[in-house]
Amino acid sequence: MIRTAEDLRDHLAVAMAVELSTIPPYLYAMYSVADPGAESARLFRSIVAEEMLHLALAANLLAAIGGRPDFLRADLQPAYPCTLAHHRPELPLHLVPMSVEAVRSTFMTIERPGAHGAPPEEDDYHSLGQFYAAIEAAFERLAAAGPLFAPRSEGHQLAGGPFYRPVEFDAEDSGGLVTITDLASAREAIEIIVHQGEGLGAHRWADPAHQELTHYAKLRRIADGTVPIGDVLPVRTDPRAADYPEDVRRLAVLANASYRALFHVLDDLYRPIEDKGFHVRALYDLMKHVLAPLARHLTTIDLGDGTVASPTFEPVDLGADPRRTLREMAIEVAAAEPALAETVSSLIDGSALGPVA
Repeated sequence: MIRTAEDLRDHLAVAMAVELSTIPPYLYAMYSVADPGAESARLFRSIVAEEMLHLALAANLLAAIGGRPDFLRADLQPAYPCTLAHHRPELPLHLVPMSVEAVRSTFMTIERPGAHGAPPEEDDYHSLGQFYAAIEAAFERLAAAGPLFAPRSEGHQLAGGPFYRPVEFDAEDSGGLVTITDLASAREAIEIIVHQGEGLGAHRWADPAHQELTHYAKLRRIADGTVPIGDVLPVRTDPRAADYPEDVRRLAVLANASYRALFHVLDDLYRPIEDKGFHVRALYDLMKHVLAPLARHLTTIDLGDGTVASPTFEPVDLGADPRRTLREMAIEVAAAEPALAETVSSLIDGSALGPVA
């Protein structure tokens, strides 16, 4: 049982790590689909967008009770393969190309609804719904026992309509960013995470108007062939940048560094900074206009053994001056690959990490 506010903060930090550990496998499978416009890839994109939302909500819950969402702590970004933290039975997470088998064995297991009446499970959990049910129960117990919510925590959270908009296949009334100040708003945030991911039991809708399928229901449409995957690129399983030729390695490391830059922007967003809107735009731009084009470009490179390159999502230390590190790496890539100069321009001018002083 989660007995203290400190215990609850520790479990919310685990929740952040869980959400973050699922995002690269989803992205990797999405990038492996040859046609980015294929419905299977677009469904995965919609799931990734909401996984980012769930990460933000978990961080808001942590900040609301006096915790510090630390996106730069060394163990928050995993290398692959790894396991989904505290899931039982153990669930390995790999970077693999899109396939029906991967959807069934990994992604549907991540999002699988708990059995009807399944109890909350705060540590070794069988479904994420049971894990978040334990967190919700802890909020209720601790709020009833005494003051739990930190005063004036709003500046340390990410919330507000302009900062999140649902993408294709997602519906606005399934939930968005929530400023958490009390038990009711904490319950709302947890409900959004659970309903969008696994739903309730066999319920397949994430929103009251039945416009958005849960993640589990979206994945089931791919697994049962309702949504064909389409052609899949021959990317490697759990690739390593060190195994690529030098010129390809340089590009893969920059893609990894661009992904790591997201953590720096997120870390700033959970501080009481003035222009959060600029940082949110930087976050979206990094995902859409830097990381995605770099990833797609990598998948056009034939490695000569029947496979193509891909991002490897290995942690990259950006050092004490992340802007300078990213700039130097991007300048080198732009010089070697002029076609990517525009893609990496925000890394070169420093705007990828937010306002430049």
